[in-house]
Amino acid sequence: MKSLVLFFLISAISLSTFAQGTDFIILKRGAKQKTQIRYYPGETITYKSTKIDYFVTDVIQSIDQNYIYLSENILSPETITEIDIRDKDRRNGTLRAMTVLTLSAGVILLGAESINSIYQSHEFSISSGVGLASGILIGTGLAMLPLRYKTFKNSGRNKIQLIQMRMD
Repeated sequence: MKSLVLFFLISAISLSTFAQGTDFIILKRGAKQKTQIRYYPGETITYKSTKIDYFVTDVIQSIDQNYIYLSENILSPETITEIDIRDKDRRNGTLRAMTVLTLSAGVILLGAESINSIYQSHEFSISSGVGLASGILIGTGLAMLPLRYKTFKNSGRNKIQLIQMRMD
């Protein structure tokens, strides 16, 4: 009885581990895999096309060899001029973390120096070295705010490819 239950358990696990292909859209900025962004059916995509000169957000329903079927539109990769990648690009997470880290380090340094001066000499003061260092940290964090990747332009080295992974 135990071996029968074990057999069914192993069978169920092995059947669920078969790889199933999924179609996806890949945005390529070059040959490196780090710079590739993927969109799968069911995800939202914000794009600008040759017919519409403003950004539209839509949900990807399915992907064909030549067309992207959205809930409100059908597009070919050639008609897409830009795609908004602010929330999709992994590198933006790294930039966001570095920005928060430098800003918070500058604020914590100022706070620690001010608390330390109040505790030590019973008056508020910040030494010039600590003020300069925290000012540099805060300035660097503020300068890094606009450095995020915002859009993917479909021109030059940038390509939009439709990948089909299913067996028909």
